[in-house]
Amino acid sequence: MTSYPAPINPTRTRIGWIGTGVMGGAMVSRLLSAGYSVTIYARNLSKVVHLQSQGALLAYSPADLARNCDVIFTMLGHPSDVRQIVLESLISSLNPNSVIIDHTSSHPVLAKQIFDAAREKNCWAVDAPVSGGDIGAREGKLAILAGGNEDVVKWLNPLFDVLGKAIFVGGPGKGQSCKIANQIVVGANLMGLSEGLVFAEKAGLDKRKFVEAVKGGAAGSMVMELFGERMIGRDFRPGGFTEYMVKDLGMGLDVGAEQGDDVVVLPGAALNKQLFSAMVANGDGKLGTQGLITVIERINGK
Repeated sequence: MTSYPAPINPTRTRIGWIGTGVMGGAMVSRLLSAGYSVTIYARNLSKVVHLQSQGALLAYSPADLARNCDVIFTMLGHPSDVRQIVLESLISSLNPNSVIIDHTSSHPVLAKQIFDAAREKNCWAVDAPVSGGDIGAREGKLAILAGGNEDVVKWLNPLFDVLGKAIFVGGPGKGQSCKIANQIVVGANLMGLSEGLVFAEKAGLDKRKFVEAVKGGAAGSMVMELFGERMIGRDFRPGGFTEYMVKDLGMGLDVGAEQGDDVVVLPGAALNKQLFSAMVANGDGKLGTQGLITVIERINGK
């Protein structure tokens, strides 16, 4: 099905994009640099001037964008945004054979609803949240966790390859479930790195030498590679907002109950959600998740 409905081609495939924040903006920039025509919808036009300077076109509403694009990407903040923009606005205006790719970290049940609604319009939807942060978005090294129809995901690979590497993980909603599991692991790694750095400092170690010494062993991780120096240098600029980590971990803790399934007991994720929630309570919800170290420092009287 790599030819559905026709092979993707920069000169013919019309791309639409909604959600041009830290991650989305970098991803749009890569598509533009690869030669694709990209139309964007943004509520705050001042934030997309740099994308317009690269050649991005503007749509005046989600419906306007849907009517004039073949493949539409969304990278939004919360499931409520996805429901409002995708389920309640975009889908009703889609042309037949259009494809929606939702990169938002959202709810598996909502992803299934979007898939079903798209099929009723003779269209397709792929839930494809990403991992890799702002660096991965800029460098085209994102892990793209794709759920939906496997043939459609394969058809989309020319676009995904510009952004990173797509892995098909199962049917509708499975991309979102995979992202929730990813966030459980990332959150645990961030807590471990935060505690390790706080302990190292209390023990009189040079924190950079500590990281250099252990990163090649079992303690090493992509989280350490991406965020170790940022934590040490007090660089808490967001690749992903802390408030979104709270959302993602919350979905992991609640998803079983909401689907009527057996609830998975996740004590570590529950603790991490509380720690990230403490950042939000401290007014730091818009900081990057590497700011978790500030919570561990406060607990230790620093």
